[in-house]
Amino acid sequence: MDKRLEVKNLQISFRTQGGILKAVRNISFDLYKGETLAIVGESGSGKSVTSKAIMGILAGNSIVEGGEILYDGQDLLKISEEDFHKLRGDKIAMVFQNTLSSLNQIMRIGPQMTEAMILKAKTGRKNAKNEFNSKLKLLSQNIIAAKVIDNKASVEEKIKVFDSFCISATKVEREFNEAYGNAIQLEMDINNALLMLKKRKEFNVASEMKRISKLFKLAFNPYVIVSDDTTVGYLSELKSVIANGKKISPEEAIAALTPMGEVVKEALNKEKPNFFTLGYYMMANPGADIYSMPVSEMNKMTREYLDDNFMNDFISMADDGVAYSHRNSIAKKQACLDDLKSALEYFRTAELNEKKCHGYAKNLAVKVEAAIDHLSVKKESVEYVFRSALESSINVYFKGVKNNPIEEKKYLKNKAKYDAITAKGGKPDWTLTPQVVIDLDLQRDNICKVIQNLYNHYLEDIENDLHFDAKAHVVEIIDFLKEQASKFVVKMNKRIAKAKAIKLLEEVGIPEPAVRFKQYPFELSGGMRQRVVIAIALAADPDILICDEPTTALDVTIQAQILELINEIKEKRKLSIIFITHNMGVVANMADRIAVMYAGKIVEHGTSEEIFYSPVHPYTWALLSSMPDLHTTGKMDSIPGTPPDLHYPPKGDAFAPRNKYALDIDFELEPPLFEVTPTHYAATWLLHPNAPKVEMPRIIQDRIERMKKERA
Repeated sequence: MDKRLEVKNLQISFRTQGGILKAVRNISFDLYKGETLAIVGESGSGKSVTSKAIMGILAGNSIVEGGEILYDGQDLLKISEEDFHKLRGDKIAMVFQNTLSSLNQIMRIGPQMTEAMILKAKTGRKNAKNEFNSKLKLLSQNIIAAKVIDNKASVEEKIKVFDSFCISATKVEREFNEAYGNAIQLEMDINNALLMLKKRKEFNVASEMKRISKLFKLAFNPYVIVSDDTTVGYLSELKSVIANGKKISPEEAIAALTPMGEVVKEALNKEKPNFFTLGYYMMANPGADIYSMPVSEMNKMTREYLDDNFMNDFISMADDGVAYSHRNSIAKKQACLDDLKSALEYFRTAELNEKKCHGYAKNLAVKVEAAIDHLSVKKESVEYVFRSALESSINVYFKGVKNNPIEEKKYLKNKAKYDAITAKGGKPDWTLTPQVVIDLDLQRDNICKVIQNLYNHYLEDIENDLHFDAKAHVVEIIDFLKEQASKFVVKMNKRIAKAKAIKLLEEVGIPEPAVRFKQYPFELSGGMRQRVVIAIALAADPDILICDEPTTALDVTIQAQILELINEIKEKRKLSIIFITHNMGVVANMADRIAVMYAGKIVEHGTSEEIFYSPVHPYTWALLSSMPDLHTTGKMDSIPGTPPDLHYPPKGDAFAPRNKYALDIDFELEPPLFEVTPTHYAATWLLHPNAPKVEMPRIIQDRIERMKKERA
């Protein structure tokens, strides 16, 4: 499966007046394309801190003690705010719990949606153009380096042809996008005008119809609204109605606008041309008249023409370049294994020397970066972030070596003063600031994990080398180039942004979206505001959507509607979703996988089926036992006690004091994650081979049996 996000060994603490609070304690998980991962746990378990770390919006008193958050070849914990600005809201979006603070209450809904669209579109076009040019250049260099084709000029000529017909395609697509954007706005304007005319509301009919007439002309395009006798006739009829000025009757206006509205609706539902194949055909056959051909037939014809005359040969040629790049990368990875093992041995066992450590890091980073297959569309994050991850971990370690004694000395001095004042019965007018020391053993372990993760990744790549499919990778590269070419012809102005925003409001189930566009957030209900927040999050078409308790403040009926909406959006847009909640019942019908968090750690994770039908951790049992359903008749089980104070993380299993199934070892030693199945893991000593057999609570067994019968 295609990983969208990787969280590895994440450790986050906060400076507080009570000392250092360990909020997230060494958690790891992956998020795959098109799946919903639910993170479930009580308040204070670290769920929201994890999501804020992914978004780069941690509080100022936070301390990232270790770990990585990998996305698209970048470690989100180490990139600059400027780089994060390119991702936040664009590639990774978030829906917050409190809509009143998420939205500006004194700014209309419309500008809050369109402002970011316009700014992001400009940046996106520039980035797409750079990505296209650099990837195509790299492909050319590798084909030439493979030396399969001796004639360098022939390779460069084919690359030039590919570039040229992509330019031709983008020109056709740009014209289409402009016309299509105008048609979207036109449909809304016609619908609004018809609604107001039918309700006999007062407005400047002549002025609105002039605007509609102008937009109708701007929407003329062979693949949107065709300029023919029928459409020109509708335009002439509209102009004759406009000529009546203030004497326009509602009946006349409705008669003129209705057929135009039907034309626009039909235009927006048409099949779109394959601009990539059309671009080549138009370049090879300038002046060809294929506009009368049905789009499905045209797409088939242009695809066959492209394959026969250019693409099949191009793929064959590119195949050699991709295979060469891959072989070169694998050979360098193989050569790097011994260096990684040597470094790992040093960092695990030796007395660390700062100069020697940085020497290791520099030497390894150069070799790792040289081994990256830059031609691959999928960026292996563990390779791309190796240098920054290793150097950062080493810097934190030696910062601790230098500052820990100073910090301890300073703290003891202040504590002595504080204790002296209180011993005399006084009350200090200052706060004793807790010492902030770096756990050197933990940081050494973090350094080793960075190297070990890369070593394991290299072994996996070398093992999979036999199954490498160069042709499939060539197709991936071509699809990537097509996608980038399409991105740098996306036009976004205020009119198109408004049309897109209203479409988004409609998509998330808001009635009369054009009216809501002009309203303020405080004029909407809680459920409606949450839909607006979701629409804003979707505006940039993100890869990942993080939903942080999006239904907590809503009543049960509206909760169900919002959950259903999120599911529909995920399926439609192939989104990857992280859904954060304290309520197991909320995720029952929407999560693909579930991670249960307690006291800053993931204590159990597996598929939704495994967590609900085969839970093994006592905390998961407790959450499920306290969850009501329609068949609940007796008293619900509650979880005794309270979560531990993470200023002082417990020695063993954090849940042990509240766990009636706790073993003696739970109070002494933290359990590792035991494998239940290849997709199901849990951190409980009950899974140890020598542990006594403990059955899950009767209330859960009964519920599972009942659910199985209902599904049968």
